[in-house]
Amino acid sequence: MSSLQSALAGLLDGLPPGRATQAVDRLIATYRGRTPSSTPILRDRSDVAAYAAYRMPATHAAVGAALAEFRARAGEWAPASHLDVGGGTGAAIWAVADAWEEGTHTSTVLDWSDAALSLGRELAAESEHAAVRDARWQKTPLGAGARLPEADLVTLSYVIGELTAADRDAVVAEAARAARGAVLVVEPGTPDGYARVLAARERLVADGFHVLAPCPHDGTCPVQAPDWCHFAARVARTSLHRQVKGGSLPYEDEKFSYVAAARFPAAQAGAPDRVVRHPQIRKGQVLIDLCTVEDGLRRDTVTKRQGPLYRAARDVAWGDAWPPPPAEPE
Repeated sequence: MSSLQSALAGLLDGLPPGRATQAVDRLIATYRGRTPSSTPILRDRSDVAAYAAYRMPATHAAVGAALAEFRARAGEWAPASHLDVGGGTGAAIWAVADAWEEGTHTSTVLDWSDAALSLGRELAAESEHAAVRDARWQKTPLGAGARLPEADLVTLSYVIGELTAADRDAVVAEAARAARGAVLVVEPGTPDGYARVLAARERLVADGFHVLAPCPHDGTCPVQAPDWCHFAARVARTSLHRQVKGGSLPYEDEKFSYVAAARFPAAQAGAPDRVVRHPQIRKGQVLIDLCTVEDGLRRDTVTKRQGPLYRAARDVAWGDAWPPPPAEPE
């Protein structure tokens, strides 16, 4: 992420702090999923600068965390081409380049905001990754009737919440058609964001995709309203980030919901269960809430008498696979 931080440094130079704060306040309301629209939310340079400072580090972290889980199940598969739909200033192309550093893929960002595409291109020119520097940036209206170019990997990160319900369904369906290999959908980790991810998951499964992450199965999701499935990615706050968002902590946790689905099954049989809440550590035991293949949602209690499994349970984190893989022989 250091390359992205370097690119973002100095972004708000010359922009009055009050103007940035106003833009951020409006963006916060939008990204909480309350203002679907048929027009771009990034209207001018100040909006885009505030967006990049406020959202790019968090979006990069969330997409990166989701891709890490996807890669753990995708085996040796790697995209030769990546399409970022509604990508704004391009945080997802940085995350994809980080995930496949050894790769030689190409990336294309589609968005309906000229200002976002322009700034994204400027930031990308400073990247250490050729796939980011050489990315294509195309202005494209999003919604019903949009025709997406085919790509091995299609990402939709923090975008479908900006769309009306009809446009949202159409864009997810078109992303499924365009994806030769896999689709990743990331939304805010709120009940509304999860509902959108769940609808996208259902569409992808209906179109023949296999869910590789975070779910251990393709069946009906056991997490239903008013509950919601979400995870967290820790984001290191730069001085720029603190300036725009306020707060004194050196980090924040980005809550997100996601689904990563592929036209191919997982590389290894027998998907592990997924930890869907912070484990509760008690005296001599750990309580772990899991999404499982056979039992849906289930709570496991791991006690001290279980030795190595207990030690692993004390270290397991929200979002991890469970049980841990067996240790490699020394």
